[in-house]
Amino acid sequence: MMNVLDLIEGLGASITGSLKRLGLLARFFINLLRVIAPMLKRVDLHIKQIYFVGVRSLAITIVSGLFVGMVLAVQGYEVLQRFGSVESLGSLVALSLVRELGPVVAALLFAGRAGSAMTAEIGLMVATEQIAAMDMMAVNPMARVIAPRFVASIIALPILAMIFSTAGIIGSYMVGVELIGIDSGAFWSQMRVSVDFRVDVLNGLYKAIVFGIAVGLLSVFEGYYSAPTAEGVSSATTRTVVISSLTILVLDFVLTVLMFRGLN
Repeated sequence: MMNVLDLIEGLGASITGSLKRLGLLARFFINLLRVIAPMLKRVDLHIKQIYFVGVRSLAITIVSGLFVGMVLAVQGYEVLQRFGSVESLGSLVALSLVRELGPVVAALLFAGRAGSAMTAEIGLMVATEQIAAMDMMAVNPMARVIAPRFVASIIALPILAMIFSTAGIIGSYMVGVELIGIDSGAFWSQMRVSVDFRVDVLNGLYKAIVFGIAVGLLSVFEGYYSAPTAEGVSSATTRTVVISSLTILVLDFVLTVLMFRGLN
């Protein structure tokens, strides 16, 4: 009986703790929105953070995009060959990338590389009392530290998603046309006919913007509220990657249903 009561008590504590943290996240987000507009004038801070979270993520994004495109080309060719539609390989790869894989995989890579780095950096500032020192000097850390990183995530992730999709298309061209021997004209013409800018490209871009908001918010939140110890910073970094990845996948499903349910 006691074991059942302990289980119920633990479950209740877990639920109330999660709700409390969710409320803290909502309040944090509202406070963040209040300081973003005035901080947009500090272009230098935003450029520095865009370089940190965006430019430094280019290498892994491009390399991953190339190999994802190559794999899609190989797998897609094997499937399309059964139906005599290998000329549609360009359409298959492009639609898969701009609608789905580009935004999602780029966001997962961004969370693992840039999101964890932002959390660790802010968590270290908390642990070394730099955030507290800013408060003592009447400098708002929410405006000076958090807002530029959040804005940089919203700007950088859509660009990285587009670069990922472009690299994937190039990789599929290298395999499909140069290696397998599909006609180059058919590859590009089928892609141009099948991919609609408003329905496919823009919706994929909207996904990336939403993912950028989610990953950026979770990264700075976990860093700001991390325990001021080495273990606390480590746990916050791990939570950022795990929660951001799950959030991306859940949001991807919701956005896909909302965007594409009426197309067929």
